[in-house]
Amino acid sequence: MKKALSLALFFSGVVALILILLSFFPKYQGVLIFLTVFLLGDLVLWFSVRTWISRRKPIIRSLLTILYWLPATSLACLVIYGFFRPFITWNVTIMAVLLSLLMMTIVAKMIPLLISLLSRLIGLISYNLLKIRIVWLKWIELSAWIIGGLFWLTLGLGMIIWVYDFKVTTVDFPSARIPASFNNFRIVQFSDVHLGNWTCREKLLEAVNKINDLKPDLIVFTGDMFTFSTAEGKGFIQYLKQLHARCGIVAIMGNHDYGDYVRWENTLVKKLNLEDLYSFYTDLGWNLLLNRSVAIRSGSDSINIIGVQNWGATKRFQRYGDIDKAETGINRSCFCLLLSHDPSYWDSIICRQHPEIDLTLSGHTHGGQFGIETGSLRWSILSWSNSLWGGYYIKNKAGFNSRLYVNRGLGTVGYAGRVGIKPEITLIILHSIRR
Repeated sequence: MKKALSLALFFSGVVALILILLSFFPKYQGVLIFLTVFLLGDLVLWFSVRTWISRRKPIIRSLLTILYWLPATSLACLVIYGFFRPFITWNVTIMAVLLSLLMMTIVAKMIPLLISLLSRLIGLISYNLLKIRIVWLKWIELSAWIIGGLFWLTLGLGMIIWVYDFKVTTVDFPSARIPASFNNFRIVQFSDVHLGNWTCREKLLEAVNKINDLKPDLIVFTGDMFTFSTAEGKGFIQYLKQLHARCGIVAIMGNHDYGDYVRWENTLVKKLNLEDLYSFYTDLGWNLLLNRSVAIRSGSDSINIIGVQNWGATKRFQRYGDIDKAETGINRSCFCLLLSHDPSYWDSIICRQHPEIDLTLSGHTHGGQFGIETGSLRWSILSWSNSLWGGYYIKNKAGFNSRLYVNRGLGTVGYAGRVGIKPEITLIILHSIRR
């Protein structure tokens, strides 16, 4: 009876936590499903280790029990605290670190959970069918805990060492449509800063200096300056103001910039947050393109910079992008560079219907923040679900070659770290080819 009551209270607590989090973060249904699976799996894993823990000395037993349940307990405490003090009012750095530590521990504990379940299934089948007890299965379960611990340490290093290990990628883009006066024109792209997850302000200044050192003619920012609210920008604007390019700075909005990822007190407060975003870019002196274009001129020649609002192929993302509206009044015979935060817009709309677009620059994916990029080996945690996770892509449609470059992002979201996928600054150099 006591065990049944404990289980009922545990399940009730899980349901309550998930419902509260869903009300706070309406766009994170997928993450919350994973979190539910983890919390239930955490209970299953506990049953597999509690016998071993119960055999330890009282002090060790208590310490191991506390450590085991610390992630789930911490999550519950944070949710309860967030119920009384909204998450968007928390200190940016503290929230990013706490959520990252929780995420790291959750993912690391999934390793022994899955291996423990597999081990027990193998043991059950071997005993029932072959009447054999496989003794070495317990050593597999022990090694799973060691692997989980090493994985946690790797993610920890990703937060400390690699998160701000900025990488500059140079892309040479030749085209007969580029005017001679734009030959060797230097465009620097950066994306997905996510100030709500930025843990060291001085590192942003380092990124700004790296961009300026590239001596750009034009700087383009492809969205997601913020994570939850525009208030995250306080304290960072002084660094971003130091960016400079001969032809100015152009920006677009990303899916996080609209404030859809957190619950607001009312629609008016959310509207004011969006107005603050517009003011933020005005204060910076950047040209925010909301389904419109701007011509960059050099002598009698010009190229088109077109910026669309966010558009995502899946329903969880906004669909405000309107290329037809953005192209209104432009000279389509000129070289056209499109800024679209989500690369799926290029895949779904641009390369199929708009051959006049010479090159599309996107971000959004962060490269998955976890993967391997060395030599010819390219793999990201997103490789299974998104083929356009980072780098240069070409598709031929109706005889036209449509080109896309996906920047891996400067900041992080969720997990405030990177492993194998470095934060990226992209230098695109235009080359005019004589016909």
